[in-house]
Amino acid sequence: MAGQKLKAFLEVLTKRRVIAVLVGALTTCFVQSSSATTVMTVGLVNAGLLTLRQALCVVLGANIGTTFTAWLVSVFALFKITNYALPIVAVGFLLSIAGRTQRKKSIGEVLLGFGILFIGMYFMKEAFAPLKDNTDVHEALIWVGHNPLLAVLAGTIITMLLQSSSASIALIQILALQGAFGTDWDLVLRVTIPYILGDNIGTTITAWLAAFRTSRNSKRTAMGHTLFNVIGVIYILPLVWVGWFADIVEWIAPSTLSETTIMMHIAVAHSTFNVFNTLIFLPVIGWLELVVMKILPVTKEELARKPVALEQHLLNTPVIALEQTKSEIIRMARTAKTALERSIDGILSDDGKKLASVGGIEDFIDEFQYEITSYLSALSRKQLSDEVSVELPVLLHTVNDLERIGDHAVNIVEIAERKMDQKLTFSDSALAEANQLRKEAEQMLDYVIAALENNDVEAARAALINEANLNKMQIDFRRSHVQRMTEGICSPEAGLIFIDLVDNVEKIGDHLTNIAQAVIGGLQWDGIELEKPPSL
Repeated sequence: MAGQKLKAFLEVLTKRRVIAVLVGALTTCFVQSSSATTVMTVGLVNAGLLTLRQALCVVLGANIGTTFTAWLVSVFALFKITNYALPIVAVGFLLSIAGRTQRKKSIGEVLLGFGILFIGMYFMKEAFAPLKDNTDVHEALIWVGHNPLLAVLAGTIITMLLQSSSASIALIQILALQGAFGTDWDLVLRVTIPYILGDNIGTTITAWLAAFRTSRNSKRTAMGHTLFNVIGVIYILPLVWVGWFADIVEWIAPSTLSETTIMMHIAVAHSTFNVFNTLIFLPVIGWLELVVMKILPVTKEELARKPVALEQHLLNTPVIALEQTKSEIIRMARTAKTALERSIDGILSDDGKKLASVGGIEDFIDEFQYEITSYLSALSRKQLSDEVSVELPVLLHTVNDLERIGDHAVNIVEIAERKMDQKLTFSDSALAEANQLRKEAEQMLDYVIAALENNDVEAARAALINEANLNKMQIDFRRSHVQRMTEGICSPEAGLIFIDLVDNVEKIGDHLTNIAQAVIGGLQWDGIELEKPPSL
């Protein structure tokens, strides 16, 4: 119901660390899942919308927000919410299928989800009822609970399997309520606490799964989440061992420990750990960020592909700032060329490794676009000469065209994956044409890079000749491939993929043409028409 709004919410309100923690906590309360919040945060880091420090603060808040579910389970257990769960499911189902607006349907889904959640809790409670009289189970669970390291490990594994700390905490609460840990309630609280600590470690696996095959910054967010919980468990364990943590929980809890309040005491223990751990880490979040960066340092590949010349202090000298921007645009163009080469090589040779690398390169191209565009936007607010004022929008268009080249490279990867999934092959003549197309596109990119690097008008004009050749190839290769399909040399499926490849390369040529024309001077600015490229 609130997915896109929550993303905007996170992006805007995470500038200050305390606010970021509150945002993480509130978001998790709303979506009832710290895993969902951390996955969303990892996505925002991967998109460059949140810094690592902001993301770590949001994750701290998510750990507090996830304790809300344990409180819900505790409170609803007292009020026999299961008596109302089926009517809630019915109302939610009707709203979700018959609601006239998306808002009503979304509210219906929320009610349906909560109703099923508590029906599930009821089923679990009934299923665990026989454990109340099983002394072997009591002894096993209590023995593990008396060995905090084993209990932490057990809680970690349970949460990793369930993919939800909320579910695993609820499981521990229900086991306790049903007497699986015995009926000495003071002992029950003490042996369940290590399980809860393990749950907090286990929930970090979701962030790692979300960060898998994404940017290195996303992996750093997952690493920060893991360190936060693991270090917290390490320094809390001695307090658990000597029984002080349980004493603190009993002191904080609003009621005396008993059968009816054991679930609430477990919820208090869960909240106490996460709130205390957040209060400890929040003032030293910079230290946590530093440790994460030591474990996952910036690689040479990151340095090579991340804008490094866009110095903020140069904005007061616009001419130099513009030159620095050009140097980064040239690096962006070379990165786009790598994406193009690997995508076409991948589709022609069915090389999955090359195809897989294009997505990461495209992420870097997007990062280039964001950083350069932000820098030029900041530059535009300065006092600029006429020359800089004319050149700045041209560079903005150039950056956007280079980003679109990366998008078309990803399109080629997608059609290559379709080709490999369907086990299709190109004929020898189709491969020859595709290689000719690749050679022309790569040569055009080389000319454009040279034109940008040296302000070489002749190189830009040469690139326009390549564009004319690509346009001609598109027409000729479409005809020849239709002929091959007619003669049965190529299958219709392979033919469609080949034509998609030709069209994407031709569109790359269009974007390179825009850049070449900008170098030549084929734009109008303030009513002044500059030199136009020659017609070919």
